[in-house]
Amino acid sequence: MAARPETARKLLLYWMYASFGLVWFISCVVVVGESMSGELPAARAAVNIALLTCFFAFTPVLLHEAFDHRPRPTLKLLLAGVLSAVVLALSPLDSPSSVMWLQTVTFWASLAALYLRPLAMIVMAAAQVAVVTVYCTLMTIQGWQGVLVVQVVNSVLMIGAMLVWRWLWWVIRDAHKSREARARLAVAEERLRFARDLHDLLGHSLSVITLKSELAAKLATKDADRAAAEMAEVRALAGESLFEVQQAVHGYQALDLDEELAGVRAALEAAGVRCAIEARTDSLSPSARMLLAWAVREGGTNILKHSAATRCEITIDEGVLEMLNDGVTELPATPGSGLRGLSERLVTVGGSFTAEPTPGGRFLLRAVVPA
Repeated sequence: MAARPETARKLLLYWMYASFGLVWFISCVVVVGESMSGELPAARAAVNIALLTCFFAFTPVLLHEAFDHRPRPTLKLLLAGVLSAVVLALSPLDSPSSVMWLQTVTFWASLAALYLRPLAMIVMAAAQVAVVTVYCTLMTIQGWQGVLVVQVVNSVLMIGAMLVWRWLWWVIRDAHKSREARARLAVAEERLRFARDLHDLLGHSLSVITLKSELAAKLATKDADRAAAEMAEVRALAGESLFEVQQAVHGYQALDLDEELAGVRAALEAAGVRCAIEARTDSLSPSARMLLAWAVREGGTNILKHSAATRCEITIDEGVLEMLNDGVTELPATPGSGLRGLSERLVTVGGSFTAEPTPGGRFLLRAVVPA
């Protein structure tokens, strides 16, 4: 997914708005031309332009309503259909520009297709083609076969294009939602793993401590020496549990740089972001590698959650990490807790951290640690 959803949505909608606007402009030019040539009375031309303007003024509203989902047909859709039918009825079908007037009804059918289910859409399109073909055949001396072919081709192309436009937006929107869901799922899985580890470590120890504490309380008035021995065991168990928790937390915080680089590459490429990695880390100390691993994890998370990147370049040259991506977005007023915490951790050990757009229109996360 190359574009942010809202940007893609606006692009597709503006594209359709511009297409309808261009057709309106050309139609008005044709009406003026026919009026100036005497084929269309001036009063009738003015009415046609007014009706065309009203019809095409409805198109942005109808598109906006039906772009995110398939709504029920509305009164605005019906009114636009009436306008398109009146435009067709008032237009000269025996002129060279007759195809232009037929397009107005077809445009309305393509808008109506966004509101209807597939079967209803097919019935509506077939009825529209049949009615227009019969009307044009009765009003002109043209053969019905030619009108029918033109109407069928136009309807298929315009309705198909409208549905494809909306389908593209739905695909982009769903892909973005799945991308966010993957990021949330990764965080949830990590929390679940840590909670499971803590339960395994503390569940048994706390149960034993509870039982021994109850036993010591009962023995306190009967056998003071044994009660003291039980409490000594409780203290020892509590100390062991504390040590195990500290070890678990240390293991949770200790990240492997190579594993993080591989994990970030896999996550980014799964989200459609090409990832290139160049790392020289042979002389780094274990603490420096761990700090850079945290920076890589945080940078990858931010690209997945907040970026519209299509390419990411990760470079590690001894103690300097640079993550450069082409998905610049508007930065929040204050950095998130992850970036802020990472910056504080690096500064504490004598390093530095920056995350900001570059003059070339890309975003650079740079972390420096003592090698």
